[in-house]
Amino acid sequence: MSLINEYRATEEAIKELQARLANLSQDGKLQKELEFEKKLRELMAENGKSLRDVIALLDPESKLSKTPRGAVKTTSTKRARKVKQYKNPHNGEVIETKGGNHKTLKEWKAKWGGDVVESWATLLD
Repeated sequence: MSLINEYRATEEAIKELQARLANLSQDGKLQKELEFEKKLRELMAENGKSLRDVIALLDPESKLSKTPRGAVKTTSTKRARKVKQYKNPHNGEVIETKGGNHKTLKEWKAKWGGDVVESWATLLD
């Protein structure tokens, strides 16, 4: 898009947004909501309460109230998977893998069944 086309498109979008904003500002519901928000914020300031305090009061099980302000959320580390070695007794083939997303292992499980193939596993350290 050329620069002048981009300018005109942006100008048109601004005009549309200004018209939408003018319509919203005339809406009675919006006026009531803005008035409610203003009164609520004044009440909170008057009583020294934050938005978190109000949410904790109205909805004690909310996610915001579960971690105190300033608390650091700990990241859990995943336990490393251990390497398993599968030895196929039918053909002597050996596979070492940490998970079940191994192509040959899937083929074996499809052919002989998951329980049977798991019985061939040896845990390696």
